[in-house]
Parts: sequence; C-alpha cells; structure tokens
Amino acid sequence: MIKDTELSLGQPKILDYLREHNGSIQKDISAACHIEQASLTSVLNGMEKKGLIVRKKRDGDRRSLYVFLTEKGSEFAERIEAEFDNIEKSAMEGFSDKEKETLITLLSRMYGNIHNNE
Repeated sequence: MIKDTELSLGQPKILDYLREHNGSIQKDISAACHIEQASLTSVLNGMEKKGLIVRKKRDGDRRSLYVFLTEKGSEFAERIEAEFDNIEKSAMEGFSDKEKETLITLLSRMYGNIHNNE
C-alpha cells in the first residue's frame, strides 16, 4: 500500500515514531524502533537525502543531533499512519474486543520472550 513512496525497510517505523516524538535523538529512535545504532545512521542518511528529515543540534548541545520531520516527512508520516490503520482494521475484522486484547497480550509476551533471550 505504500510501495509508491519508495521508503526502505525501517523508514516507515521511524516516520511513525517521529510523528509522535519529533526532535528525538538517534539513541532514543534506535531503542524505540529496535534498530541498531549503526543501521539507524544509514537509514537516517537515506531519509535525509529524500528530504524526509533534518538533523540539527539544539540548545547548544554539541554532542547530540536531534532528528526532525520535514514538511514532506510529516506528509509521509500521516499517510503511513492511515495505511497502518487500514491494514490493522482489515487484519482484525471479525475479532471481538476481548479477542483483540488477548492477541495483543500474547504477541507482547512472545516479543518479550524473544528479546529476553537475545
């Protein structure tokens, strides 16, 4: 549904994160999106070249770069959110609220198990 955006793997997740956490440092993005720091730098470089983000120093902090969505990045992020909502609605069609809650609980436990065993 978003193939025409030419976003690469990981970029939609980062756009979605920045929609709610615009101006984050790379370390926080890495942790929240579960992307290794070295990989994240490469992904962000691609996003910057596409005009989706800008990285800036803020408040005299010379050590950290803060990542901000551009206008184009914000437009892509809004579209990503809408497409993700459509996919979720389609995938959860016919599930009761209780079934949805149970599914989310079980998947969260599985995710925790995987990350605890790394």
